[in-house]
Amino acid sequence: MIAHERFEAWKWAHRLALEVYAATDKWPRSEMYGLTSQARRAAISIPANIAEGAARHGRREFARFLSISLGSLAELSYLLLFSRDRGLCDEAQWRTLEALRDQTGRLVYGLYHRVRRVESHPTA
Repeated sequence: MIAHERFEAWKWAHRLALEVYAATDKWPRSEMYGLTSQARRAAISIPANIAEGAARHGRREFARFLSISLGSLAELSYLLLFSRDRGLCDEAQWRTLEALRDQTGRLVYGLYHRVRRVESHPTA
């Protein structure tokens, strides 16, 4: 089992989830079971899948969970864009969240490729 807290990707993903929760606290109550819930699930899925993957046996399993995190990042990107376009968050807040999501995505993507590379070339 690998301690997920040591990965920068997890640290950024955790921060992103906290920021998404804070932002969605201000969204209309009419969105609580719709967009708010979906954005929160996508955001929390990112660090949760990194943590779960790190606890699995083998790099192939870890890579699979990192791939799921990447999918959740893509989903969150669209949900944030949609929320901006619907006026649920302003341009400045969207830019802040999107920059955080982008940096998190870069780190998760990099970790995914490192894990896959080691899996493909165990002696590297």
